[in-house]
Amino acid sequence: MHQPALITVTVLLFSLTTVYGGKVLVLPLDGSHWVNMKVIVEELHSRGHSITVIRPSANWYIKEKSPHYSCITIPASGGGIDEKIFSSFVTRLLQIQREGGGFWSRMSLELEVVKQFSESNRDLIEMMTMIFEDAELMQSFHDANYDLVLTDPATGAGTLLAHRLGLPLVFNVRWTIQGEGHFAIAPSPLSYVPVPGAMLTDKMTFQERVINVLFYLFTKVQTAYITDPHYIPFVHRYFGPDVHFMSLFQAADIWLMRNDFTFEFPRPTMPNVVYVGGFQCKPSKPLPQDMEDFVQSSGDHGVIMMSLGTLVGQLPEDIAEDIATAFAQLPQRVVWRHTGKRPASLGNNTLLVDWLPQNDLLGHPKTRAFVAHGGTNGVQEAIYHGVPIVGLPLMFDQQDNLNRMRAKGVAKIVDIATVDREIFLEAVKAVLYEPSYREAMQRLSRLHRDQPMKPLDRAMFWIEFVMRNKGAAHLRTESYKMSWFTYHSVDVIATLLAIVLLIILVITFAVRFLWCMVFCRRKVKHE
Repeated sequence: MHQPALITVTVLLFSLTTVYGGKVLVLPLDGSHWVNMKVIVEELHSRGHSITVIRPSANWYIKEKSPHYSCITIPASGGGIDEKIFSSFVTRLLQIQREGGGFWSRMSLELEVVKQFSESNRDLIEMMTMIFEDAELMQSFHDANYDLVLTDPATGAGTLLAHRLGLPLVFNVRWTIQGEGHFAIAPSPLSYVPVPGAMLTDKMTFQERVINVLFYLFTKVQTAYITDPHYIPFVHRYFGPDVHFMSLFQAADIWLMRNDFTFEFPRPTMPNVVYVGGFQCKPSKPLPQDMEDFVQSSGDHGVIMMSLGTLVGQLPEDIAEDIATAFAQLPQRVVWRHTGKRPASLGNNTLLVDWLPQNDLLGHPKTRAFVAHGGTNGVQEAIYHGVPIVGLPLMFDQQDNLNRMRAKGVAKIVDIATVDREIFLEAVKAVLYEPSYREAMQRLSRLHRDQPMKPLDRAMFWIEFVMRNKGAAHLRTESYKMSWFTYHSVDVIATLLAIVLLIILVITFAVRFLWCMVFCRRKVKHE
C-alpha cells in the first residue's frame, strides 16, 4: 500500500538532485587562462552538460579533440596564442627588464605590452567579423539553442557573440579587455583600492593615493589605446552607434571572479560577482615514484619547487646560472621545471624536469617553498596548500599578484632586473628559515578552505542558476547604463549647488534691499 507513495517520493528526490543537462557555448582565452577554464568545462561535462568550445586555428593549449567538449575551429588567429610569436615577445620583455628598472626601461616595457595587446585585439575583431558575416555559422549557433555563453572577458569574443545571439552571459574572470575585473563592474574607491600595477596596498599615504590616481588615469589611457580603435567601429557596426562596447561587458549576468579575500584586499563588490578563487585547486595525489624517491631523499630539510608557469620556457642564461649556483648552496632538494640549456653550475641537489605535477608537489608534506613567477593559478595553489613563495615576477599581472602576497607576509620578491646569486639566495633563505612566512601562509590556507561550499561547486551552482532562470538580470545594477556624471551624481551635486547659490544670492539681495529700505528712508527723513 505504501509502495506507490515511496516511488513518488523517490522520483521527487531524484528530480531535485538531477542536474539539468544544458548546452553551453564556451569562448576561452588561450594559454594559462585555458588551464583554469578547462577545469570548469570538464566539471560541467561531468554534470551532464553539453559543451561546445570555439577556438581559433592559431592555438597553443586548446585542443581540437576532447572527450569533454566538441569544438568549432575558426580559421583565424584572434584570441589564440602562437607559441613562437609569444616566446619571442616574452624574450623581448625579459631583455627590456634586464636593461634596468629605470623610467625609460619601464616605458619601453609598457609600450611593448601595449603593442602586443593592440595587435591581439585587432586579430580578435577580424575573427569576430568573419564569424558575424558567416550567415551559415551564425544560423548554426541559433539552431543549437545554447543556454548560455561562458567566456573569459580578457578576450571580447564571447561577450560580442553572446549579445549577438541574445544569450545569457557568464564570465570566468580576473581581467577584462580594459583591466582588472572589479574596476569594470564594482565601485572602486581609489582612496583604498589599489590600481593593479601601482604596487600599492589598501593602506595608502597621501603621496601613495596621488600615485594611485595618476596610475589609474594612465591605465585608462593605455587600455583605451589598446581597445577603442578596434572595438568601437565593430560595436557601432553590429550593435548600433549608441552602444559602447564596455556596456556589453558590464551587462554580463554572473562574474565568476577568480580570486577571493585571502588573495584580494577588502573592497566593495556587486550582487552578481561570485568569488571562486582557487576553484582549480584540489588535494594532492601521490607523486611519480622517481620524483617521490628524490623528495624523500631530502630528509628533514625538505624540498623547494621552482616553476615559472605555462608561458615561460626558460630564463636568460646568466639568471639561470645564478639561480642554479644559489640552489647548490642549500641543503634542501630542489625540483626545477626547466627547459633549454642545463646550467653549468647545477648542484647535485637539483632535479631538472620538463614538466612537474605542480599541485601534487605543492601538497607534499616535504615541500618548504615555492619559487614562482606569480601567475594567479600558481599563487592560489600555494595558498591552498600553505606553501610560502619566493617571487620572480616576469610580466603582466605577476608583480601585482606577488605584491599582494608580500603585503600579507607570505612572499619575498626578487627583481629580475637586479637578481643575482646573493640576492636570490638571501630571499630563499628568508622564506625557508623565517617562521613568519610559513605561519602566515598556513593561516591563509585555513581561511581559504573554511567555506560552506567549495569554489568549484559555487561556480557550478551559479552557471546552472543562469541556465535554469535564463539569466540573472535581477542581480545586475543599473550602474552600467549610466553616464559617468549620472553615476557619480555630478548633475545632482551641480543642481544642489546651484540651488544653494541661488538661495544665497536671494538672501544677499533681500538683506541689501531691506538695509537700503531702512537706512535710506531714515537718511531721507533726517534731511
